Amino acid sequence: MVGGLVLYKLVVLGDGGVGKTALTIQTYDPTVEDSYRKQAVIDDQACMLEILDSAGQEEYTALRDQWIRDGEGFVVVYSVSSRSSFSRIKRFRHQIRRIKEASAADLLARPEMTPTPPVPIMLVGNKSDGYQDREVSTQEGEALARELRCEFVETSAKNFINVNKGILRRCSDPSAAKTVPTKVNGANRG
Repeated sequence: MVGGLVLYKLVVLGDGGVGKTALTIQTYDPTVEDSYRKQAVIDDQACMLEILDSAGQEEYTALRDQWIRDGEGFVVVYSVSSRSSFSRIKRFRHQIRRIKEASAADLLARPEMTPTPPVPIMLVGNKSDGYQDREVSTQEGEALARELRCEFVETSAKNFINVNKGILRRCSDPSAAKTVPTKVNGANRG
């Protein structure tokens, strides 16, 4: 394809073991090596999704901070079967805000740059297929999403329930995208 695709850089955040990688793998195109990229059509617009799957462990904090700086949209995941992962969601939201505000302050110090608008966030309660293990109700997830002023969906990466809703719907916000060139003959498929 000649021309450009809209590029969405999404960062998936959450504690270790909540299913971030399972959600990401359900979304990407396995023919594009190890890259979590997928070509999709969202709101009648051809786009390239680039999904950065952050590690939940603390030893990856520096890498996660860089991904947050570069991210244009965020999918923050907890497990509905883990009260502790749900209780740490606000910490991830605070981290996004802190890093993005610091980046905006850096941009304001450079008159030739303009700050970007606030980034869109999707709150995802994963592992909704495990009814017997549920520790966090749907209503609690909805209430937290209202408090954080973000969208909310429950998913099951295991059963592929609402996976596209959780990832692709986050891309419907046009402020979270930019156009990038593509190479001819699929040489740069992802």
